[in-house]
Amino acid sequence: MTRKAYSFVRTFPPEPDLELCVERHYLLCASAGALRMEAGGQAWLLPPARAALIEAGLPIRVTIPRQVTTASVLFDTTFVPPPPVPLAVFDLSPLARALVAECGVWGGSDEPLPAYGEVLFTALAAVAWRLAEQPSPVVVAAGRSAELRRALRLTEQRLGQEVRFEEVAAEVGLTPRSLARRFEAETGMTWRAVLRRMRVLRAIEQLAEGDIPVATIAYTVGYVSLSAFNAAFRDLTGRTPTEYRASFRP
Repeated sequence: MTRKAYSFVRTFPPEPDLELCVERHYLLCASAGALRMEAGGQAWLLPPARAALIEAGLPIRVTIPRQVTTASVLFDTTFVPPPPVPLAVFDLSPLARALVAECGVWGGSDEPLPAYGEVLFTALAAVAWRLAEQPSPVVVAAGRSAELRRALRLTEQRLGQEVRFEEVAAEVGLTPRSLARRFEAETGMTWRAVLRRMRVLRAIEQLAEGDIPVATIAYTVGYVSLSAFNAAFRDLTGRTPTEYRASFRP
């Protein structure tokens, strides 16, 4: 494809693990559903209204828990400058979302972009590059060691129930003290802080699925108090769950 930039709109079925590495700068986002992305020892969730800007040649791992529709854009490295950082995840502004939608009519092709199309893709790059300078805090470490990665998987599998740190440590073959040190060394956070972030990430995923009541989501991610859930959600995202869900819609 010789176009300087093009849009990639496609619906994907659930997929447990995809390794991606593209030769263009990649603005990855979902228009329906949510993607999970991992790179550089960290993991993010990409619901609608959030995007990842990935520098050309940077490998990432993507998981699709449920059917998702992407509305992404790829920029030739000669068309735009390198992103401000190799990878940034951020909330799309209304202007960025409108530009992504407007650019959606130009898919991959050997036909050159019309002048109007070049202007739109250039504007989108300028906006996205600026947003990438203020990345989202909703991220959790993926872990480096096999023991910590397993501890993270076990914790995530039990979000909707009472999760006991001592039991997780025993199942990965470490003492609680040793596992606590692994969390501090590999994530820079305590296990409880990681658990809190995981619960908010799972909640965001469910908010993106439709109109599930917020109280139901709070319960399914392990909160018995709606007020505690709202406080934890707002502390991490800066918005209430209802406000966050509203941001998914144009």
